[in-house]
Amino acid sequence: MVQDASDTQSNWQQAALCLAKGDYGQAIDRYQQLIDAEPQVKAHYWHLGLASLLLGEEAEAQTVWMMAMMDGDAEQIEQWTDELAQFLRSQAEQQEASANHELAWLLRQYLREVAPHDVHNLLHLIQRAIELNRFAGEDLAAWGVTELLRSATSNPAVIDQALLTQALQTVLKYAPRDPALLDFAAVVLDLAADPLAVVHTLMLTSVVIAYELNCPSLAIRYVQLCQKRCPQDLEVLSHLSTFYQNAGQHEQGIETAREWCILARSLPDQVFGAFLLLRALTRAGGYWKEIFELASLQESLLRSLADSQTAPLDQSTALRLVTTTFFLPYVRDDLEGNRLAQNHLLTLCQSSIRTYAAEAATRYQQGLARRRDRPDTHQRRRIGYFSHCMRRHSVGWLSRWLLQHHDREQFELYGYFWNYHQGNDSLQDWFVEQVDHARKLGRDGLAIAEQIYQDDIDILIDLDSITADVCSEVMALKPAPIQATWLGWDASGLPAIDYFIADPYVLSDAAEAHYAEKIWRLPQTYLAVDGFEIGIPTLRRDDLGIPADAIIYLSGQSASKRHPETVRSQLRIIAAVPNSYLLIKGITDDRAIQTYFAQVAEAEGVSSGRLRFLPEVPAEAVHRANLAIADVVLDTYPYNGATTTMETLWMGIPLVTRVGEQFASRNSYTMMVNAGIEEGIAWTNEAYVEWGIRFGKDAALRQQVAWKLQRSRQTAPLWNAKQFTREMEHAYKQMWQAYIER
Repeated sequence: MVQDASDTQSNWQQAALCLAKGDYGQAIDRYQQLIDAEPQVKAHYWHLGLASLLLGEEAEAQTVWMMAMMDGDAEQIEQWTDELAQFLRSQAEQQEASANHELAWLLRQYLREVAPHDVHNLLHLIQRAIELNRFAGEDLAAWGVTELLRSATSNPAVIDQALLTQALQTVLKYAPRDPALLDFAAVVLDLAADPLAVVHTLMLTSVVIAYELNCPSLAIRYVQLCQKRCPQDLEVLSHLSTFYQNAGQHEQGIETAREWCILARSLPDQVFGAFLLLRALTRAGGYWKEIFELASLQESLLRSLADSQTAPLDQSTALRLVTTTFFLPYVRDDLEGNRLAQNHLLTLCQSSIRTYAAEAATRYQQGLARRRDRPDTHQRRRIGYFSHCMRRHSVGWLSRWLLQHHDREQFELYGYFWNYHQGNDSLQDWFVEQVDHARKLGRDGLAIAEQIYQDDIDILIDLDSITADVCSEVMALKPAPIQATWLGWDASGLPAIDYFIADPYVLSDAAEAHYAEKIWRLPQTYLAVDGFEIGIPTLRRDDLGIPADAIIYLSGQSASKRHPETVRSQLRIIAAVPNSYLLIKGITDDRAIQTYFAQVAEAEGVSSGRLRFLPEVPAEAVHRANLAIADVVLDTYPYNGATTTMETLWMGIPLVTRVGEQFASRNSYTMMVNAGIEEGIAWTNEAYVEWGIRFGKDAALRQQVAWKLQRSRQTAPLWNAKQFTREMEHAYKQMWQAYIER
């Protein structure tokens, strides 16, 4: 039947109306009539296929579109293909505007088949696939996205820059650990009209990969892309050196840190450069001559900074500087000097933080002042625990007991898990369940501070101190009326911190004069646990080639704690005790530290055959079980063990420690005293060696100490976490009372 023009127009309008209303069956009938009347009009086929697609009949839609092409020559088919592509593109854009991601994805999939070289469609398709959780890194290769973009590098103007940037940001956020994205990121960087903006995106991604996903080796590859574009950018070099160090690529980490130091011009950058290189050298081990020289230079730079820096620092510089005194306690036991440098630097950093975040700082200050004047509306004291280590980490293993024994009728617990990421971490999951309110946060210090302020926290407990810049930024803004540092490190020196929680032993009375914070001393110990889980050991004497009757000494600290004074003292003990061996744990692959130990051993007359280097084990419970192979554990100085000390004492193994002035050199001392042990506590290097020799030669003394440690599990403050929790809670009540009475 032949239709006149008016009928055709009416059918077209009716078909469009049916399509718009979702009456796809009627639309199909109308478009079929239009095709019968005007078979030469290809738009009817395009719409008929669309109606079939919307009805869920994908095969029919594809058949209709193919039939429309069958009667044309090559030139016509090319023209009709372009028309169909434009039609599909237009329809996809309409569906995207309506947030119909499923249909938009489907239309762009068909467009990909019709126009496989339409790179803009592919960029859109990536985003639609991600929205529907259907994207995989290999799709980039399968769709030819990277190659198409690479072919456009000679004429980047043809690429929609906004779309390109958006696609990169979307895909990196969705699958940051997928190595297939590296080539894509590299091509985007080559094409970018604003390459520095892409560098910024890649650097943010590298931080997520390195810290949240714990994949520093992959993060390195992203930063290397940025380094090619910005070879002398200090921010890029800083992250690259740090990621190298975290990945165990120590030589590259040192080399990159040296590049920073060469390029640094300003005094703040020079201070940070010294820290970056110190970090690289101490983590590698065996570079102590240079470490001592560098620490002396850093101290001089810090004095100059304290004397000359009057203007506030920008955010990036201030946050870089907060951690720069971290390694001083590893290098020297100088309570006054280390604290002076720490306090001066963190005062400057806090002032700078409160300048660039002035609005928030002022609002918090005014809000907390008003809060003091209003009636207390909290039925329970709100305690916030703030850390990125409430997980399988030393801080997590030690702090869990406090949360377990908290009195929930008196205290409401908030957990601020910054740098939080989902993963196979049973201890982190336990913490999340243990608190009343779990805040799973990123690395934005200003956003974290705002969350704490909005939660109306009474007492905020910082478990990280200066181990991370984010923590210092938050605490400097003082979002809670009372702020205290506990457990994670020595006190930060931030004026915004009210208290540093200690005990009668870990800091002497003389320490009071050197702290910006008030030292709040618990009556017995600043830390207690109910015990540790013990696994099945994987170490045997015969596997290590050690005779059954030999005396085994163990030193299980990181390379940064292996001060040459400690290493010499340990090897003098080995030299003096016949048939003895020294196990050095955790550095099997580190040639620098092994070479260093061998050199010192030769100087002390100890055969390198009496040294054994042990690898790390993945499970903490197995690590603790393996401690049992040792007859004696030798602690480090001027930075003692902490978690390792408690694990050693729990396992009933005699320990030799050297006590100093600073917090870092008195940890093992307070733990031994609170475990009821005096044997093995040395106040000089000579006494340290004497105790080590005595333990090695006197089996009865070792047995006596082991027996005392076993009995102490039932009586000592160190193993009574419930009593410790009551003491912490009493301290919180006293802190609050002092606050409201001021």
